[in-house]
Amino acid sequence: MSHLSRLRTRIQTSPLGPGLAVALWLVFAVVVWNVVFDRVLVLAGRRYVYEATLAARQDTFLRIDDYMKPAISRGVRVATATGSGIAALGVIATIVAVKTRKPRT
Repeated sequence: MSHLSRLRTRIQTSPLGPGLAVALWLVFAVVVWNVVFDRVLVLAGRRYVYEATLAARQDTFLRIDDYMKPAISRGVRVATATGSGIAALGVIATIVAVKTRKPRT
């Protein structure tokens, strides 16, 4: 039996296994939250730079706050929805897996 097989068996039979699974799902949800939030802000920043460049050619200037403040609130909303969905899915999947797990003989 390989080292990974033994580790997997120890985790599956351990009473800490479901808690570890939930913790890993929550870590994954936090990482996805961060990625989504960052992506929304990057896209808003790019849009601002593009439109500010066009406006500067016409001797008008755009305020960065007019683009980034709405992006922050939108980023928080979208990232929270995504991260919450992943966390809920992970917790539900772990509960279902624990309840449907067959006892080892």
